Amino acid sequence: MKQYDSIVVGGGPAGLTAALYLCRSGLSVALIEMLAPGGQLLKTEEVTNYPGFPLGIKGWELADFFSAHLDGYTLTRYNDNVTSFIHTPGENKLTVGEKDIIGKSIIICTGASPKMLGLQRESELRGRGVSYCALCDGNFFRDQVVAVVGGGNTALEEALYLSRIVKKLYLIHRRDKFRANKHYQDKIMATTNKIKLILDSRITMLHGESELEALEVENVKTQVISKIEVSGLFIFIGYEPKSDFLPSELALDASGFVLTDSEMRTNLPGVFAAGDIRSKQCRQVVTAVGDGATAATAAFSYIEQLDV
Repeated sequence: MKQYDSIVVGGGPAGLTAALYLCRSGLSVALIEMLAPGGQLLKTEEVTNYPGFPLGIKGWELADFFSAHLDGYTLTRYNDNVTSFIHTPGENKLTVGEKDIIGKSIIICTGASPKMLGLQRESELRGRGVSYCALCDGNFFRDQVVAVVGGGNTALEEALYLSRIVKKLYLIHRRDKFRANKHYQDKIMATTNKIKLILDSRITMLHGESELEALEVENVKTQVISKIEVSGLFIFIGYEPKSDFLPSELALDASGFVLTDSEMRTNLPGVFAAGDIRSKQCRQVVTAVGDGATAATAAFSYIEQLDV
C-alpha cells in the first residue's frame, strides 16, 4: 500500500495549486483527478477577472497553464474515483478505484456539480435539449431558440455566451432582480435584441418526447402559465458539493459543504479543504487558488509536527 505525505483529491484550480505548493516543499504527493485537470475551468468559456490576464483568457487555456506548472515536479497521479475515506490521524486511507493509498494529510478539492431543477423528465432529456454547460453544448443550438434559467454570475455569463450563437434566448429567473454582479447585468441589458427577460417566473414542466420542444413557465406572482417553444434549456441555479465519499465525522454545513477555519483546516486533524467544496460565500478561480496555497502550507506544518 503506497503512502504519501499528502494526498490532494481533485484537480481543479485549488487542487493543482495545493499540489504545486506541496511539491515545492519537497513532500511526497499524490494527486487524484477522475477527468482532465482543470475542474469547472474546462466548462468556462472565458475568465475575465483573474489577475494577470486583463484581456481575459479561455477557461481551458488557464487550466492548461495551471497543469503545466506541475511539469518537472515529482508526484503520483491517479485517474479514478475515491470510493472510501477512512480517517486516522497521520494515516488516512483512501480507496481510489481498486487501490488503497495512505496519506499523512489529505486536502479535499473536489469542487461542486451543477444543481438540477428537479423537474419531471429533466434527467431523461439531459443531453436531448437539457444542458448544464453552455460551452460544452452551445454549438448544438446554433441559430436556434433556447432558454437559460438562473440569476447569478454563471447564469448571466453563460447567457451572454449563448446569445452570440443562438437565434433568440429567454433568460428566466424566479425573482424580479438578478443577484449577479452589475458588470454582467449591464451586458445583459445591452443585448436585449437577442435576450428576452422572463422574471418572477419558474419552469414547471418540460415538453418533448425524444428531444426538448417547449417549457411551461409560471409567473410566481400572478400564477399565469405560458408555454415557450425552445430547442434547448441551460440550467445554472447553483452547485452541489461533491462530498459523497467523505467520512461521516467530517463537519459540513447545512448544504453539505466542508467547514474549515481560515487556514483550511477541518475538524479532523490532518484533513484540509480548499476551493468550491468549502463552505464559503465567494466561489471563484482566484479564491480557489488562494485556498489551495493556504491548505498546502497548513498541511506542510501539520506534517512537520508529526515528524518531530
